[in-house]
Amino acid sequence: MRALVLSAHGLHLVHERPVPQPAPDEALIRVRLAGVCATDIELMHGYKGGFVGVLGHEFVGEVVAATADPAWVGRRVVGEINVGCGECSLCRRGLGKHCRQRTSLGIIGRDGVFAEYTTLPIANLHEVPPTLADEQAVFTEPLAAAFEMLEQVSVTSGQRVYVLGDGRLGLLCSLVLAQTGCDLTVIGRHAAKLALLAERGLRTVIATPETLAALGRTPADIVVEATGAQDGFNDALRLVRPLGTLLLKSTYADTLDSFDLSQLVVDEITIVGSRCGPFPAALAALAGDDFDLRALISAEYALDDGLAAIALAGQKGILKVLIRP
Repeated sequence: MRALVLSAHGLHLVHERPVPQPAPDEALIRVRLAGVCATDIELMHGYKGGFVGVLGHEFVGEVVAATADPAWVGRRVVGEINVGCGECSLCRRGLGKHCRQRTSLGIIGRDGVFAEYTTLPIANLHEVPPTLADEQAVFTEPLAAAFEMLEQVSVTSGQRVYVLGDGRLGLLCSLVLAQTGCDLTVIGRHAAKLALLAERGLRTVIATPETLAALGRTPADIVVEATGAQDGFNDALRLVRPLGTLLLKSTYADTLDSFDLSQLVVDEITIVGSRCGPFPAALAALAGDDFDLRALISAEYALDDGLAAIALAGQKGILKVLIRP
């Protein structure tokens, strides 16, 4: 099969990679459509110590083999990306996505989806409703990550919430938070991206020293940091009120050089890390009217042009780039 393979020498399109062989509890999946994520870009720059293998983890596909449960064959699916060992104390407590021996699709020790075929445990699969287009279903994994916030933190009507960052995940987080009825403001640096939210009735602000200072005078109960940058984290600390919550919703490729630890202690701020989330909630939302995300698609490429797709996805101002094997 063809696949985009990351090695120590960079990313390459390989034309003769063997089709992966599923384990007894796994399914073989033909990839119909895949999405490029910020994490994919950072992996190319050495994130998490350097991944080697087929890149990519956002996808919608079709099951072509499932020895343990043949009823899955022919179903259109999306898949949760983390695979725990199933035996450690974390896995036994239902925390498999935090298993220290886990693999993660296209990120840690497991080939991903920028290829014609991939494999995942059947237990990780979720069937896509027949009315949901591939171009919508491909957003399931990142939208589930946005819904994870609501699993971790209670967000209620009237609470002041700031989202800092207008990238792909920042936009999805904003759309999810808007459903709670909270007093939401989205802060970003790209007018065109923020316009996608303003068209849906969300309040948006261009980030400048002046606007950030003004917002800091009315600090938020919850601040979602979705920039993945040192400056964004520092801004988020200035925007959260005492006894407030700072939600980290981004891929941090580098360590943070410094920040004011005393502020966390004196203001009693809660920091919550947040990543993968509930697929059923994301699929249900995508099937509704409020989460038509196709306006977030900047471009679609064939797998043969996958290198160009990755290059475009890494440019500023670009939202979702899709790859269709």
